[in-house]
Amino acid sequence: MKVKGSKQRRVSSSVLGAALAVLCGLLLWQAPAGEPWVNASYDYLFWFGTHAATNQVTLVLMDNEAFAQFHQPRGQPWDRALHAELLNKLAADGCALVVFDSFFRATNDPVKDEALAAAMRRQGRVVLMAEQAQVTHPTFSGSQPVLPADFFLNAAGTNWGVAWLNPDLDSIVRRHWPFPSLGPYPSLAWTAARLAGATLNTLPQAQWLRYYGRDGAWTTMSYQFALTQPTNYFRHQIVFIGTQPHTTMPNGDEDKFLTPYTRWTNEASGGVEIQVTEFLNLMNHDWLRRPVWWMELLTLTGAGILLGGIWWRLRLLTACLGAAGVAFAVALGGISLSYFSNYWFPWLVIAGGQVPCALAWAVGLKIYRTQKAVTLYNQTAGAKSDPLETAPKIPGYEIIHPPFGRGAYGQVWLARNQRGQWRALKVIYLAKFDQNLDPYEREFKGISRYQPVSDQHPGLLRVDFVSEKLDGYFYYVMELGDALEPGWEHNPAAYKPRDLLGERARAPGRRLPVRECLRIGLALTDALDFLHRQALTHRDIKPQNIIFVNGQPKLADLGLISEIRPPDQEHTWVGTPGYMPPPPERPGTAQADIYALGMMLYVLSTGSNPTFFPEIATSLVDASRPADFFPLNTIILKACQPDCAERYATAAEMRHALLATQAILEAASPKPH
Repeated sequence: MKVKGSKQRRVSSSVLGAALAVLCGLLLWQAPAGEPWVNASYDYLFWFGTHAATNQVTLVLMDNEAFAQFHQPRGQPWDRALHAELLNKLAADGCALVVFDSFFRATNDPVKDEALAAAMRRQGRVVLMAEQAQVTHPTFSGSQPVLPADFFLNAAGTNWGVAWLNPDLDSIVRRHWPFPSLGPYPSLAWTAARLAGATLNTLPQAQWLRYYGRDGAWTTMSYQFALTQPTNYFRHQIVFIGTQPHTTMPNGDEDKFLTPYTRWTNEASGGVEIQVTEFLNLMNHDWLRRPVWWMELLTLTGAGILLGGIWWRLRLLTACLGAAGVAFAVALGGISLSYFSNYWFPWLVIAGGQVPCALAWAVGLKIYRTQKAVTLYNQTAGAKSDPLETAPKIPGYEIIHPPFGRGAYGQVWLARNQRGQWRALKVIYLAKFDQNLDPYEREFKGISRYQPVSDQHPGLLRVDFVSEKLDGYFYYVMELGDALEPGWEHNPAAYKPRDLLGERARAPGRRLPVRECLRIGLALTDALDFLHRQALTHRDIKPQNIIFVNGQPKLADLGLISEIRPPDQEHTWVGTPGYMPPPPERPGTAQADIYALGMMLYVLSTGSNPTFFPEIATSLVDASRPADFFPLNTIILKACQPDCAERYATAAEMRHALLATQAILEAASPKPH
């Protein structure tokens, strides 16, 4: 598989993911199926808080207590003598405006009607409720206002407004009526706001209600208490008078309506409370509006392109955590927009639609590619019936069969490029990870971080090229280590690399001379110090991962290289047992690399395995030059301290100790005559 094809697939994956996320957003934005997302975006704005309104408004309710106190039957007009009494009190107090959300359709009792009309004239500024009736005609349909009786309308100075609410299909009232304003005739809230001195725009506007909390931004009292308030209590106040439903249960035929708060309280509100909300919106220019359609379209399109085009590239855990973070940020942004401005945006289309869509695309794509990689691996290099895995086809390289190195995750092949240069080519197979993407991604990111700095120090194995992730594998090309045996060029399949594991196996007693251990330790501590200064850690130092190139020992097996992180942020336990520091210390830190290097020097210098540390064989003590060993052993003991605080703080500090030991041994060596 060529790299060009991989790039094409990546572009295709980005385009498809972006298209899906954009399409998801546009469908939820405009299609009927997306209406719950749009409506919920509006409703949950008020779950997090609301604006305050300082207008002096009192809502006088004909509630259950008042009906019982004054023996008024439900479903019948309120005793107009009581209305007259209340209006006279309000007029005497100097009330600024009275708004009736109660319909005076006709006259019935001349004495009480005259008393009420006289009280209206005394109050002076009264707005009466009108109703709306449908017009039925063979050629057209429409509606018209039904005004109060002329007797009362004249007494109120012809101030009237239609008290009409227009719930959405889910029965929640979200918009001002008429929508858009203005309509063919004024609403009750509009007339009240005009009389109260509000500056009203007569251009048609799409206005959404801004709710002021479950209890509203006004004072609420039962009718009987309004009659008993002290003198001048209502001075300069605006008073709405209306009926409270018999119950707050969100059902029935009474004058009750659902609001956004019904979602979490399961309680309805009386129509008069929504009329007061509209009034305060108009008084304070507090109503909500949506951005122009093209701005919403651009926002949703841009969000879809970013989410769908990028999300699939992330690791699964990162994608899930990122999705939660983006959803939270979008929600916070949408809520803040409505709180600090008069605009609201259907943010749940992004947070609850496009983000999950992009995440589902990312998860689905990873599952598909993993399954495809496993199938491909089983068909070619992973077939269990074939003891030697088939060499991959890498453009520009001749691959020598069989691989000279095998690990848990892949193979290392001898390869010759088009210029005839020999290189080591390592292939990492996704199927080797048992369909687990995390260690596969870790290997890829580790070698990708290492490659740019690999040629900047002689103690690091140089990486010339890292491929992209292909169909079930990726590969990287390295400089070739020294051969264990000369003359391999005549038979390339016989090539075996010279590493410290082989050097130890061929050494007498399986241990290297102390001075050779010092030379190796000096080279590797210098390389390790450079690596750590690049904020990288090797995480798997051991004899078989040290390769000789032109006689120079170099850090190899680079897949586990990672960024240095604090110990409490290191979540993966990777490395080789015996060369990792003892628990509870986590591997993957610079201190863990120092421990591993110290343990490797112990193995090389003593011929023992890590399980015997810190024991020393008696043969070392009986050797011809035991004094050479003990200074090195002191360094090893410090590097392998179980408490990392007692270890060398840096690889450079350990190198200084090795240099000092080397100087001591050279000074003690007999001088030639």
